Amino acid sequence: MDLLPLKKTAIDAAYAAGRIIRSYMDQEIDVQEKEGGTNYASQVVTQVDKECEQEILTYLLPTCEEYDLAMLTEETEDDGSRFEKDYFWCVDPIDGTLAFIRNEPDFSVSIALVSKEGEPVIGVIYDPSTETLYHAAKGHGVYENDKPLEIPSMNNYLTHITDKPLENTSRPEDLKQLLNRRVDELGLSELKVIEGGGSVLNAIKVLKNPPSNMIKHPKQEVGGGSLWDFASTACLFHELGYRVTNFEGGPLDLNRKDSTFMHHEGVYYACLPK
Repeated sequence: MDLLPLKKTAIDAAYAAGRIIRSYMDQEIDVQEKEGGTNYASQVVTQVDKECEQEILTYLLPTCEEYDLAMLTEETEDDGSRFEKDYFWCVDPIDGTLAFIRNEPDFSVSIALVSKEGEPVIGVIYDPSTETLYHAAKGHGVYENDKPLEIPSMNNYLTHITDKPLENTSRPEDLKQLLNRRVDELGLSELKVIEGGGSVLNAIKVLKNPPSNMIKHPKQEVGGGSLWDFASTACLFHELGYRVTNFEGGPLDLNRKDSTFMHHEGVYYACLPK
């Protein structure tokens, strides 16, 4: 299958959703509740999320018919077709809805194409706040807008990217020990932490602040992000050759059978010296 035309369609869809988002920026947004995980971020949705999803679908649904693809989106019930087709679109119309509601940056449009086996082969991320597009297709490199993505020089400290303060993570002491041990192993001067933001742009921050990582321990509580929070950026990391795994180091289960949540295995993104 030729991935580049499909990536172009995903880019067009992301830009279209971004135009909708930008039209609502700096406005007060009506917030609704939905079924989700145990944290508030997974339980909120806005009319803008829904408008963006419908716009994205106008671009992607024709490809489902042409290429026999399945569809998984955050705001529509999972129909299970992702287990039957060879590939499925995995869409988050607005990752970081809380940031969007608060008129803060760090939200994005995220579109991925994932194989039935759980391998992401296309990743498209659009940041409406900075009008920056990140995109990749398996075997075709990773781009920031129209240029190959450049990884900055390594700092002399480790940066940990997190959506919440370390004290509020599921296993804060274990996480702190792990991070401090990594500082020592790499011979770095200290640990720095960047907090807040949605999972998608947080993964981009990992690439922008090396040596760096984003780690979530496995936990029993439902949540920990969903398939659509990690699929697009996992494609970028795979293509660049940086670590994107579950907490134990195995492949991310990006076509999980019994749920779309990822709390069962955790995630581990890292941009470290090769």
